[in-house]
Amino acid sequence: MSTSSPSLCIQLINPNTSFAMTELMAVTARQVAASGTEILAVCPSEGAPSIEGHFDEAIAAMGVLQQVKAGRDVGVDGHIIACFGDPGLLAARELARAPVVGIAEAAMHMATMLATQFSIVTTLPRTLVIARHLLHQYGFERHCAALHAIDLPVLSLEDGSGLAQQKVREQCIAAKRSDGSGAIVLGCGGMADLAHELTLELGIPVIDGVSAAVKMIEALAALRLTTSKHGDLDYPIEKTLSGRFKGLNTRDLNV
Repeated sequence: MSTSSPSLCIQLINPNTSFAMTELMAVTARQVAASGTEILAVCPSEGAPSIEGHFDEAIAAMGVLQQVKAGRDVGVDGHIIACFGDPGLLAARELARAPVVGIAEAAMHMATMLATQFSIVTTLPRTLVIARHLLHQYGFERHCAALHAIDLPVLSLEDGSGLAQQKVREQCIAAKRSDGSGAIVLGCGGMADLAHELTLELGIPVIDGVSAAVKMIEALAALRLTTSKHGDLDYPIEKTLSGRFKGLNTRDLNV
């Protein structure tokens, strides 16, 4: 955190280990953040370089929890899980004091405020199943007209060739033509920097979950609302954890 005492500090957690993708998302987050909001962008030092399946998400979830605890210990005002699978979201809410928002959840919510139906454009076809699970979990399955994949891995978005970005553009154009959707959700944090230009080109809202999550946390902070600690999102039951997990579930900030 900076020494300038920001009015709000939001922790942006990239669950994969890519520093380049972390910085890309941080730049996008800072562009939309209100004056006085600090974006504290972090990623784990160990884990998966990209998250493209259930296995990767299981690994990533532990890194998310460690980063949430670190953010909680320094007093951040909110946490963003910046992966479209929202790995570890509910567990993170148990651990956190401040609001925790996943970028898929944020983008889907925002899309329903702007259009009656939306489409999703993501990376690999195998991740479409994960996106469908989230649509059901969040109650948005009736709002989503279709899901599309560019059939390229996540890290192709940072290889410098521009191929992945072009394929995202092509899929968004095709989705607008074929789906009848009024909005498009970008299904990867690595696409965060594409939303504004695509919105202008397509003439419909193209929503990046990183930006949406920033504004949602700012809104919750302005309303002085935070994660409920009544019921299942109460703090984790304190019990002895061993090895690398020792102290992770403590409520004591000094541990």
